[in-house]
Amino acid sequence: MDGSVTVISNPTVSVRVTSTVSSFEINRRFNRGLTIAEFKSKLELIVGTPAACMDLDLFSTSDKFLQKLDNNEALLGSYHVDDDCRIHVTDRSGAQSGEFTDLSKVEKFEISDDAYEKRADSIRSFKKNMKLGRFNEENRVKQEEALAKKEEEEKAAAEAIAAGNRCKVEVPGQPTKIGTVMFVGTVDFKPGHWVGVKYDEPLGKHDGSVNGKRYFECEPKYGAFVKPLSVTVGDFPEEDYGLDEM
Repeated sequence: MDGSVTVISNPTVSVRVTSTVSSFEINRRFNRGLTIAEFKSKLELIVGTPAACMDLDLFSTSDKFLQKLDNNEALLGSYHVDDDCRIHVTDRSGAQSGEFTDLSKVEKFEISDDAYEKRADSIRSFKKNMKLGRFNEENRVKQEEALAKKEEEEKAAAEAIAAGNRCKVEVPGQPTKIGTVMFVGTVDFKPGHWVGVKYDEPLGKHDGSVNGKRYFECEPKYGAFVKPLSVTVGDFPEEDYGLDEM
């Protein structure tokens, strides 16, 4: 034995890849025997930047700049690339500046409503011919009649409810709740008639105010607005939860 020491390095290296076209960091393992040109071709599949438009910068494991990988003929292993180093790809194709994603630079095709109305190959023309959506007069009339009928039912139900009534609220998909009617009428945040209820338990959404406007008073999480058809008034006494018992 001649006493010499042979250093055997791992044939592959794991690096962190970042780029100017993405905010993501990607971990990949590469063969140190790749030339920088071959390495760029593999990076193209990862970051999407054309290999010919790449500039590569090498950073240490602590993200300190070390050097540029600017010799396409050199091997990746000839640079000081260790596991967990970072290689940053600068895209010179224009993608990082939003050149290809900024739609404000794209010339838009515009057409007047009258001209569009006359076209036979438009979506509007297709819907008319197939009597779809608002172009189906029979369905449209039925929908309007159903909506008007429901609004009348909601109004009638609201007229039978008064502030101070004890009530039961049954909304599909939710548990039955007991409370006191605090408000009946129209509101600013949604159309139609609504009933404001103060629940006996903190099962509501607010304290009687919505979007800065107060409709009634109650403790936070005890108030809610529901449609009149979901409200049944009657003798619903407050449950005794044993709060007075020792």
